Amino acid sequence: MNPKLVSYLVDHQVPLTVCPLSNEKLKVFSLLEEHNLKSMLNKGLLVTVNSDDPAYFGGYVNDNFRAVQAALSLTDNEIYQLIKNSFNASFISDELRAGYLLQLENAFKESHKHE
Repeated sequence: MNPKLVSYLVDHQVPLTVCPLSNEKLKVFSLLEEHNLKSMLNKGLLVTVNSDDPAYFGGYVNDNFRAVQAALSLTDNEIYQLIKNSFNASFISDELRAGYLLQLENAFKESHKHE
């Protein structure tokens, strides 16, 4: 990716929707393990995981999450960030967004409190 474009996208938090199973089926990446989602996330891009015509491409959003988590060895923190990104990229009110993000944060903390 062009470094200037990446900087712009990060600075302006432009949402980027990614459909991993669709990307693999359309041969954007030969294997899901080659997907650049983790790299995009690590650069601070506002990347989200989505589904693209689930009946044709083989999976709804949760299937895409499971597949890409396994293929890229995504950590719980990276999955948390992807889910958080989806709320930050959505067209909902700031008040509603804050409520959902608080619920997400509480659920994440609860699931990790014995670690």
